[in-house]
Amino acid sequence: MVLSRSEFAHLLPHAGSMSLLDRVLAYDAERLHATAQSHRAADNPLRREGQLSPCAGIEYAAQAMAVHGALRAGGGAARQGFLALAREITWTVARLDDIPADLDIHIHQLALRADSAMYEFSLAALGRVLVAGRAAVFFPEEAGR
Repeated sequence: MVLSRSEFAHLLPHAGSMSLLDRVLAYDAERLHATAQSHRAADNPLRREGQLSPCAGIEYAAQAMAVHGALRAGGGAARQGFLALAREITWTVARLDDIPADLDIHIHQLALRADSAMYEFSLAALGRVLVAGRAAVFFPEEAGR
């Protein structure tokens, strides 16, 4: 089931040009595959000095994680969460804005607890992985329960 940005935008805590994903191509209980073309946009808010660092890939993955969590919860707004940890981050490019193809964002949920979730992620284009790593999301409202 393919979802367009208009079908999942309400699931993200961001709006306008900060909403980075374009489509969700597939998802299940543990995985989500999304695409984005916003890395090429001149008005991408993550650009610095006209360039988009591969570190911005972490935000692309975080938005995919938010959509995944909300879809798993039945399609309501995502729980308020904060990126608590990013580790084992690797990249094979110096920048993302000059990648001519759409980005394929893949996330895989490794663990889920009431107060946190752990994911591994990758951003790929043109048949190669551009950015990959792991990230943890913390849900502070759930921490005391």
